Order: sequence, then C-alpha cells, then structure tokens
Amino acid sequence: MLPRARGPRGDLGGDVHEVAVPLDARGHPAELTTGAGSVYDRGVEGRSAVVTGLGAVTSLGGDLASTWEGLVSGRCGIGEITLFDASGFRTRLAAEIKELPEGLPPALARRLSRSDKVGLAAAREALADAGIDPAQEDPTRIGVVLGGGVAGLLDSENYFRALMERGLRGAHPSRALNHPPDQTTDRIAELWGFLGPRSTITTACSSSATSLGYAADLIRHGLADVVVTGGADTLARLTHGGFNALRSVDPDPCKPFDRRRKGLTIGEAAGILVFEEEGRARKRGARIRARFLGYGVTSDAHHMTQPDPSGVAGARAIRECLRAARLDPGDVDYVNAHGTATPQNDSAETTALKLALGERARQVPFSSIKSMIGHCLCSAGAIEAVATVLTIETGIVPPTIHYEEPDPDCDLDVVPNRSREHRVRAALSNSFAFGGNSTVVAFGAAG
Repeated sequence: MLPRARGPRGDLGGDVHEVAVPLDARGHPAELTTGAGSVYDRGVEGRSAVVTGLGAVTSLGGDLASTWEGLVSGRCGIGEITLFDASGFRTRLAAEIKELPEGLPPALARRLSRSDKVGLAAAREALADAGIDPAQEDPTRIGVVLGGGVAGLLDSENYFRALMERGLRGAHPSRALNHPPDQTTDRIAELWGFLGPRSTITTACSSSATSLGYAADLIRHGLADVVVTGGADTLARLTHGGFNALRSVDPDPCKPFDRRRKGLTIGEAAGILVFEEEGRARKRGARIRARFLGYGVTSDAHHMTQPDPSGVAGARAIRECLRAARLDPGDVDYVNAHGTATPQNDSAETTALKLALGERARQVPFSSIKSMIGHCLCSAGAIEAVATVLTIETGIVPPTIHYEEPDPDCDLDVVPNRSREHRVRAALSNSFAFGGNSTVVAFGAAG
C-alpha cells in the first residue's frame, strides 16, 4: 500500500489526495514529479503571494531599520539576562530585547504579555510598511497566521511565584491567561478587527516558518487577500532552564559552524511579514519587497531534541521547497541557515545542504544570524525570513559572527564575521526544529 502524501501546497479543506510516493532504501519518500502536475502546484490559477510589509523587534533594536543595521554591521545582541535571576544556570546569557516598544493604548498594554507587545509592535510596523490601513479594508479578507510557542509563559511563572510567596491576595490570576501560544495571533486580529482565517502553528523552532507557508496557501487558494504572518516569542525561566538542562547552550555567545561551538544562545524577537495577493498589490501600486516562491515541510522521526546526523530529512525539506518554488539548485543565490551552533545541528545542516544542492552548496553564501540575535525559538523562522527578504532587496548578506576556527564538518561559505555584497535573486531560509520538524521557505526578487 502506498503512503498517503500531501504537499505543502495541497488543497485546503478538500479530500487528501492519494499520491504514489516511491520510497528509497531508507524508507523515505523519493523524488516526486515536478511541473504542472506536481502535488505542490495546486491552487487558484493566477494567484500568488508577495511580501509588501515587514516589521521586526529584536535584541538589536525595536524596529526593522535598527535590526537590519545591526545585522549587516555584525553587531552582537547577546548579553546578560535581566528579566530573571539566571545565576544558577549553565549560562547567564541571552539575546534579550532591551526596550519594549511603546505606543500601545495603556489599558491594553497592562493586559499584554511581553510576547504580545513585541508581536503587536512588529505587526503595526509591517502594516504601515505595506501601506495598509485596516480601517479601509474588508476585514473578512485579511487573515492572521503566526507561529506560537511559550508566548506569555513568563507572566504565568510570575503569577505562580507570587501565589506561592504571597497567597491568593498577592497574585493576579489574569496574568496566567497570557500563556496560550495563540494569544499574540488573537491580539493582532482583535486590535485591528481582522475577520479572515486565523491560525497559530506550533512546531517548535520551525513554527513561524511553517506559518509563512500556510499564509501563502490561504492567498493562493483564494481564502484571503492579505495575511499578517510570522511570529513572536520571548524569554521565560522554564525555557532557559530546559535548554540548560539539555546542556545545549553555550556559556559564551554562540558560534555557529565554528569548531569551538558548544551550543546555542536563546533569543527573543518578533518578525512579521504582510503577505498580499500579487494582483491586488500591483493594482494598488504597493511596493513589493519580494515574492514568496514556495516551501517544503518534512519530519525525520529520529529524536526529540537531536537532528538526524545523515541530513536526509533536512535535504528532503530543501528539495521539496525547490520543487514548490520551481527552482533548480543553480537558481539559489543565498541560504539563511538554521545555524543554531549546537555540534549536531550545524554538521547535519551542512550535510543536508550538500545533499540537496550538490556542488552548488559550495558556491552559495550560507550564514546564521543567530550568531547576533540568538535562537529566537518559535519566532526564529519569521525573523530569519525578514532578514532573507532584506538580503534579496538590498544585495547584502549578513555575516556569521564569532567565527574563528573552521570545522571540517561545516565546510561551506558561512560569510564569516563581515557582511558581503552579493546579488540575490532567489534565497532559501532553513528552520530545522526539535522533533525533526523541518521547514524551508523560498523567496524571490520582486522584479
């Protein structure tokens, strides 16, 4: 019996299509057909998604401009944690957002979690960047799709701490309501009155990357004309403690692809993209920053926290993304690496890129911005997609900083320590998450 397969661009809401999927020697699905008959190419004819707005809040700055300036200048946003006492952990470092954005109504701001605040700020910036006034739009045609993770967990931690120390009268149970991962998605939809499809995707570190693919599907299938997509995630004691318990963090700032790497540095960020149906965007004269070309999603069922060292699952995600985007390996000009700086991830990702791109892997810049803003967990895929779009738009590839000692297992062009001018017409962004949840997205130049 053939396995049932559904491509990342399969029908939304219809029957699952039975597809004959040949298996390779390891039992993994082999190559699927490409072209007009591919399982990845279904959708309403003539509809495609473009990026018309970007917003960002990171440890490098509270908006898109300061974040991008920090990335291209190779500035490190990693420092001592101030949100909670981290003295008992393996590392006291994180890429913490220095100042929360202002401008939200005070009554609303008092109820919001840290994640909600940065997510709303990035969404506000992205909508303004897109030139979209929500009051002038049909709210039923605007959706919100975000990747979600620990969200307002820090608020819940503070509530339970107060409850244990001061009892019921000294705690505010409403703070625990900020914990669900869909909170930021709901806040964005409610603040601007968006009534289109609303979803929150949680697949660990690939959550917000996967949300981009689903957002594009909504547009391609005619279910929305505009989708606010991306993700927001912020620090919490439990998250920091969990990664420390796994011994997957570096006591010093992380060093992706360097032989001395010992683990990741946790970060926090919000990255929001406005996806818009291309015909509508061109009709209203919007600035198109980039085109969303396609995405690939796989899983490896190998281990809860460690990647498959063979790189097969990551390579499959890259290949599926290339098929969906109708790109050949030679078309790829840049890859934004997942690049966590754990010993296992960086070598497995390097292998995956070689398997998927062949000799082209050695010719393509392949950098990790986690070296500057840390691993931003469920928002990582979104903020890295924002950086990928800006790389295409500006022709500047951000570097991998803290790189000193090459590793023979990570022998690709990681753009060490300094940004580089490089013409980019098509780029990939990798997100390889815990549990083997792998997502790769592709963007192309607007022209």
